[in-house]
Amino acid sequence: MKLKFKKLDDMAVIPSYAHPGDAGLDLTAISYNYVPNADVPYFNYEFGLAVQIPDGWVGLIFPRSSISNRDMQLSNCVGVIDSGYIGSLSARFKTTHHKGEMPIIYKVGEKVAQLVIVPCMQAELVEVNELTPTQRGVGGFGSTN
Repeated sequence: MKLKFKKLDDMAVIPSYAHPGDAGLDLTAISYNYVPNADVPYFNYEFGLAVQIPDGWVGLIFPRSSISNRDMQLSNCVGVIDSGYIGSLSARFKTTHHKGEMPIIYKVGEKVAQLVIVPCMQAELVEVNELTPTQRGVGGFGSTN
């Protein structure tokens, strides 16, 4: 598969896999905006890139493992980039530090997230009155101990 990227800013870095076999393409921040007055303060990171994901695929933006060394978390846990979206890529991180302290954040030029491309099928939806019984049934949280 060929994945087309467009630089929207001269500072943008075309993502790459750090190692053969890696699932995620590293996304590098070219800027960020801090919004301190929100209910939960956040940082919005821009990558200066757009991507064209082929039909039948989806792009998922995940935090990198280095997030454990920062006072932040990806606001929506996983960002979804649909194949029809060709706009600017960005990621919003909520702060997790205590008020009055300076948070440890990603800086411009650092790899802040990763983009994973996976197959995505659209299902045929069928409304029914009953679902076919299964061995598990309706057992949910904690049902398997």
